[in-house]
Amino acid sequence: MNPWKLLVLYSPPASPDEFRRHYVEVHLPLVAGLPGLLASHYSFDVRTADASSPYFCIWQGDFESAEAIVAAMQSPQGQKVQADAAAMATGGIVIMQYQARLAAL
Repeated sequence: MNPWKLLVLYSPPASPDEFRRHYVEVHLPLVAGLPGLLASHYSFDVRTADASSPYFCIWQGDFESAEAIVAAMQSPQGQKVQADAAAMATGGIVIMQYQARLAAL
């Protein structure tokens, strides 16, 4: 199975400490309730090879299919997650989805 990933990139917020608090205490518990979510990963330590980054936070969720992502985000819980993200992410958000493929080494 090649899981589908939902990737959310958060630009630096107006208040980093408040963002971190809200994200961990409020937003992630909302995200955990998304129907069909198989795994959830996040980090505030986002950087490129030269230690810079245009992003403050990254989140990745695993789903069985692209349709599962759509269903999750259209669900009542998905609507709550999206509304909370829009209110919290004062710096802006980039959202992407893709199917992960395992590359041979």
